[in-house]
Amino acid sequence: MDEDADDLDDEFEPFDLPTAEQRKAGTIENPQEVYSRMRACAMVLSNFKKYAQEGRARSEYIEQIIADIANYYGYNEFLTEKLFHIFPVAEAIEFFEANEVPRPVTIRTNTLRTRRRDLAQALINRGVNLEPIGKWTNVGLQVFESSVPIGATPEYLAGHYMLQAASSFLPVIALSPQPNERILDMASAPGGKTTYISALLQNTGLVFANDANKARTKSLTANVHRLGCKNVVVCNYDGREFPKVMGGFDRVLLDAPCSGTGVISKDASVKSERDFTLLSHLQKQLILCAIDSVDSHSKTGGIVVYSTCSVTVDENEAVVDYALRKRPNVKLLPTGLEFGKEGFTRYRGKVFNEKVSLTRRFYPHVHNMDGFFVAKFKVMPRTKGQEKAMEKEEERKKGKGKGGEDADMDEGNDEVKFDDEADKDIIVDGLRKAKKAKGYRVFPKKTEEQPSKSPSKETTEKS
Repeated sequence: MDEDADDLDDEFEPFDLPTAEQRKAGTIENPQEVYSRMRACAMVLSNFKKYAQEGRARSEYIEQIIADIANYYGYNEFLTEKLFHIFPVAEAIEFFEANEVPRPVTIRTNTLRTRRRDLAQALINRGVNLEPIGKWTNVGLQVFESSVPIGATPEYLAGHYMLQAASSFLPVIALSPQPNERILDMASAPGGKTTYISALLQNTGLVFANDANKARTKSLTANVHRLGCKNVVVCNYDGREFPKVMGGFDRVLLDAPCSGTGVISKDASVKSERDFTLLSHLQKQLILCAIDSVDSHSKTGGIVVYSTCSVTVDENEAVVDYALRKRPNVKLLPTGLEFGKEGFTRYRGKVFNEKVSLTRRFYPHVHNMDGFFVAKFKVMPRTKGQEKAMEKEEERKKGKGKGGEDADMDEGNDEVKFDDEADKDIIVDGLRKAKKAKGYRVFPKKTEEQPSKSPSKETTEKS
């Protein structure tokens, strides 16, 4: 950042920082002017004493640059501020610019059907320009241009490869499945990671591919069949129902539902503060269920990998730190990935377990792939003391009644509070959607909410 400041020193021109009233007025500005001011603000913040206007506070420049980034790139200010504070100022602008560029098209060789060298040659013969992604993967290929539709070649239809983002290779590499193991992929559709696990197992063992969305299991099932994965069982449960449905797995992969801030180039939908709060809450529930689904006595495994396609701290390090506090029989392991940036152990006044530095972050402007986060846990057998503590915890939850789990999520977190009454309509809608997704008959809201107004069986028989 200092080198950039030296290079641009001669080009820097002093500018008038708009007042708070002028910003609120919301006048339409030329995008080029907004971009120039955004860059100038970055310069000022890189060397505040040298470039700042007299009498202006650093916070004013930060407010202005956040407003300009939101204006120029089309984000809401809440999301802009959330992402901006993850990086140093100059790097933050690089991150936002990288999100405007689509990531490279990448494919994963299906080693159950072919070898990467043979696949590459077959596609080159069809007019596809490609090369290996990097040394960190021996099955990935990056496609630069193609004279044929890459998702409709004979090789694709024969299951020789899967169209898959490079970032989604990472959690499977971290999981490192071993032959004959019993593995759960908790949120598996459309099947890129599931089929990769199956290939690494060489069709041995058993892979349970679960997804809460019944409609998405169709594409999952289709990919499992196309790629010749014979050791995969597709199931449709809410991930929070494990391990009650099934447990005792050697390894569990939880690629959790998230805000998608790492894939904004693909999904530019607006994210609100409420979205992040609810998602973080769900992720904490899911990670505890994933840990409890693992066989801690497994001779080869006892591993949980947690990943998201988000770069925010409250969906990543905060969730990992929560799991370490709630499950004392769990520890973090190195991910085994050769690159990536260390996870935060401190962030804006929050202090996490020092071992959280073993987690890995991936950014579009640094690694030329979607923003991603990977953490790897080792689940160990519980000691007698831990067993008693867990029993007391379960009793405490039961004593809290229906809101027990929700209240538990908020321990030690003053910023996040949940009000079941205020969220009642949202919870009811969520339950209705979940029933509908599973194929159950869902009655109109009026019938469910006002059963007393509908005629009873006895009244109908009399009439």
